[in-house]
Formats: sequence, structure tokens, C-alpha cells
Amino acid sequence: MSDPSVYDPEPVDYIAQTRQTYSRLGYEPYRWATHGRSVELARPEKPLSLCRVALVASGGIYRVGQVAFHHRDDTSHRKIPGNTHTDDLRISHFAYDTTAARRDPNVVFPIEVLRRLASDGTIGSLAPDALSFMGGIYSQRRVKEELIPALAADLAAMAADVVLLVPV
Repeated sequence: MSDPSVYDPEPVDYIAQTRQTYSRLGYEPYRWATHGRSVELARPEKPLSLCRVALVASGGIYRVGQVAFHHRDDTSHRKIPGNTHTDDLRISHFAYDTTAARRDPNVVFPIEVLRRLASDGTIGSLAPDALSFMGGIYSQRRVKEELIPALAADLAAMAADVVLLVPV
């Protein structure tokens, strides 16, 4: 029997979940962007209790004082300081019902959960900034050439060991 105090999550197969959801709703199969190769999921080289964890979310979260996302292939992203109070978070997104997220941003941007995990030692620390962008970008080329390199550069600068990607 495994130790219940050790958090060791299994990867979630979102592609399979999305296919099942579309099928159940009677939609044609979702057309995923493919790049001809698969990427192996990797486990961290050290325990989560020693890892710096970065949050990256596609829910269109920004903080008071930042410019809201616009709704047409916006490939920009926002750095949100890890100590930002959730009352200072806002949402700008066209592709999902934001009602629950406006009530509690943690449903799409679990910053309070990560702060608690850092406080209780489950994770080593939280990266100084969380990163947010607006999913639903239709240009695969712009995601690949603009958004991904910008996110990767910020994550490298933060020296994140683990990235929690929260898609919506």
C-alpha cells in the first residue's frame, strides 16, 4: 500500500477525455493539431517537496492593472505575481463559461492551492510569477512561433522544476 502523504498524481489523458465528451454530445471528433511525433511525459528528477512549481493557465486570467486579453488570436501572456490576492484577478475569455471562475478564480487558476501546498511542504516553493494566456488561439503557427517561446523563456528564467498547466 502506498503512503497517502505522498502526492504522486497520474497524468490525465485530456485528448481521450475530449474525444469522449465530443462523442457524447454528438459533435464530430475534435481535430487536434499534430506534429508527427509524441512527447514522453517526464517525472521530476527530485521529490515535489524540493521542486519549484510554476503555474501556467489558459483561462485568460489577468490582475487588476494589467490589460485584458482581446478575443482574436491573442498570443500575449500575463505574469501574475504569486502573492496576488484572488480578489485582484480578472478574466477575459470567449471560449468557456466564466461564471464559476469569476466567483472563484482558483477553478481555472489554482494559485491559492499551490500556495497552501508550498506552505505545508508538499511542494518546495511556488515560482515567483504565474503565467496566464487566453486559450482558444486558432493560429497554430502563432502559438508555436510566439506564445510557446515566450512562455518557455519566462519559465526558464524562473528556474521552474515542474510546470502545472491548467487548460480550459
